[in-house]
Amino acid sequence: MSGRCWKAVKMRHVFSHFSEFKENIYNKHLMLFLDYDGTLTPIVDKPQRALLSKKTKQLLSDLTRQRDYTIVVITGRALKDIKRLVGIKGIIYVGNHGFEIEGPQIRFRSPVYSGFRKILRELKPEILEQVSRFKGVFLEDKGFSLSLHYRLAKRSLISEIKTAFEKSVMEYMLTHKVKTNSGKMVMEIRPPVPWDKGKAVLWLFARQKFANKAVPLLPLYIGDDITDDDAFRALRNKGIGVYVGTPKESYARFYVRNTKEVLRLFQELLRLKEGDTQCRN
Repeated sequence: MSGRCWKAVKMRHVFSHFSEFKENIYNKHLMLFLDYDGTLTPIVDKPQRALLSKKTKQLLSDLTRQRDYTIVVITGRALKDIKRLVGIKGIIYVGNHGFEIEGPQIRFRSPVYSGFRKILRELKPEILEQVSRFKGVFLEDKGFSLSLHYRLAKRSLISEIKTAFEKSVMEYMLTHKVKTNSGKMVMEIRPPVPWDKGKAVLWLFARQKFANKAVPLLPLYIGDDITDDDAFRALRNKGIGVYVGTPKESYARFYVRNTKEVLRLFQELLRLKEGDTQCRN
């Protein structure tokens, strides 16, 4: 797939084009990158309620035990949060959109200048002061970032909430002390460095490729959020992107409709690997 010029294309449903999908992943070591909220769990009103089902956890455990799969859970959540929620050994965990990474033989923290945490401490009360009048809004401190969630707020107030948020961070943005980003019903403050899910995925892919030079390696990324577009774009000529949700123009080549179809895809991946093992034997 290398050497081609890629641009955003209309996605195809995985299970309507499964023969093509299988052909792409056949006889390769899959590096399976998985978003959490909206991919492994349905989107819920409050982040703390997004818990893995027993079926999802069992399928993830089964995939992790496969010799030809490397499983990576990559999320905007804090590293300690996602490790607690998934709780499966052998997985590589990526928190804060790539600023924190931990797994078998790997521990990484993106360098953030020393004054950034002080800036977050200064910003927290300023943001809270601006948004405190809105019901259904809460601020999450994730160590490397701050996230303002407004999923529980009235839809008619969202524009005002965004304006209040922007007002509180504007001075810091203009002086390049912070960077802001948006996701599904959330606005975020991150360090002002060129690092995101896409950069983290490429770094992990290169690392894995160097460690397993003799094995054909294919990254497969599954995600539903705006922040996952960075990863789809980064992998557009190196691997496969699968978007979760209503199809749109994207760098992801395939889509599944919902989290139930994500689990169905996991089951198919396990069946394919079992078939490969039987053929080798």
